[in-house]
Amino acid sequence: MKRYFESYLEEWKNRKSRKPLIVRGARQIGKTFTIEEFGKKNFTDVIKVNFEEKPELKEFFKTNDIEGILTNLSAY
Repeated sequence: MKRYFESYLEEWKNRKSRKPLIVRGARQIGKTFTIEEFGKKNFTDVIKVNFEEKPELKEFFKTNDIEGILTNLSAY
């Protein structure tokens, strides 16, 4: 399963019209670890938004205004 997830992340990274990545799944299977390691290896900057840890961040995503979302996240 881990290899499949990593190959999916690689495909996602190489898409020209890549959208933000949303990861959901069972607890304690390595989602966070895999994403964080992938982010460190492949990107300069990574933003992690965890609605379970910070439910107040849901407010930022109630609209489709990307600039507003980024502004709110950077000010947070």
